[in-house]
Amino acid sequence: MTIAEGDTLPQAKFKEKTADGPIEVTTDELFKGKKVVLFAVPGAFTPTCSLNHLPGYLENRDAILERGVDEIAVVAVNDFFVMGAWAEKTGGTGKIRFLSDWDASFTKAIGLELDASGAGLGIRSKRYSMLVEDGVVKSLNIEESPGQAITSGAAAMLERL
Repeated sequence: MTIAEGDTLPQAKFKEKTADGPIEVTTDELFKGKKVVLFAVPGAFTPTCSLNHLPGYLENRDAILERGVDEIAVVAVNDFFVMGAWAEKTGGTGKIRFLSDWDASFTKAIGLELDASGAGLGIRSKRYSMLVEDGVVKSLNIEESPGQAITSGAAAMLERL
């Protein structure tokens, strides 16, 4: 079942690459007592994700934070080394959090997995964005096509804030 607006996010653990090595980040640590914009991409370094979706959030970071958001994070079903390299390559290090859902456990728990085996990618995440307040989904924006970043893009999120 797909998560919906008004639902509380399930307990999950992500991995995040830091200068001191990988750390584990729980949903409580990420969302408790905070207003967070979380967006998901099918894969780091993939065309739409790297050329459209992520750049929009990096470019609009300050405007999003100015509207009362405490943090912005991107999640993908990639390992933390890949997510860390993507953060470095795109200039996103220290601007938004790059979270690894390495085994797709969070993605599956919220019902937003995508079987991209036909494209050689295996199980990935659907492209979406959500506004989460204290662990509760306030806005959920799921793309119909993984090759688009309109509904889940930064411009659309700014309109919802």
